[in-house]
Amino acid sequence: MRWVKFTSAGRTSWGLVEGDRVVAVDGDPFGEWQRGSQSDALTEVKIELPLMPRTFYCVGLNYLKHLKEAADKRGEVPAVPDRPEVGYRAQNALIAHDEDVVIPANATEKIHYEGELVVVIGKKAKHLTAANAMECVFGYTIGNDVSERTWQKADRGLWRSKNADTFKPMGPWIETDADLDAMQTIIKVNGKETYRFLTNDMIFGVVPFLVELSKYFTLWPGDVIWMGTDGASPDIKAGDVVEIEITGVGTLRNRFVKETR
Repeated sequence: MRWVKFTSAGRTSWGLVEGDRVVAVDGDPFGEWQRGSQSDALTEVKIELPLMPRTFYCVGLNYLKHLKEAADKRGEVPAVPDRPEVGYRAQNALIAHDEDVVIPANATEKIHYEGELVVVIGKKAKHLTAANAMECVFGYTIGNDVSERTWQKADRGLWRSKNADTFKPMGPWIETDADLDAMQTIIKVNGKETYRFLTNDMIFGVVPFLVELSKYFTLWPGDVIWMGTDGASPDIKAGDVVEIEITGVGTLRNRFVKETR
């Protein structure tokens, strides 16, 4: 199933994407629900943020090429992590498919994208094992981890470089039936492909992160885990449109604009 949050005729609700249409649902995917009678063309509705997570987890340096690229820029030998490590991002940065990423007026030209698989938790879980970890996964969506690299180097934390308003596009919907091993992540800027990689070619996959997280935290329905990216990004400028496709899931598209004050 493809679950989407959408607005039509001034009403926002959950729906199921079926071909090029969306069927409204009474209820929500994490509880009881039933199909409604309303059906709209996808092109005629506003696709909203799939959900607002209770906790927004993120994974960094989880692909070898991306790890090497980051180390090369620092003039260091890449250190491959020996265990899963997790960080956080800010809810204020989340925006939906087809909404604009706003480049702050005082940002430098070092604005980069990162196309990421997003794991959506479907039920409460704690102390998961490798054998049962995937039972708590509801489905997958797509994230664009936008970064201002000059700020990232200058600040002790990632408070503005990763979490400025609009820096975390996510969507367009949640796919529940995707096959991790079959996925490719394909990134295009202004219609031209800039990078492609096997989505599941991670240093640590979804299961190890679920097991590690759940040792310390209760996972709740609607929590999300962004799983990192591979490769490098060109500098993005105002007017550019970035599309991140994950095969079997969908395509997240957002335009970059400059802040005006």
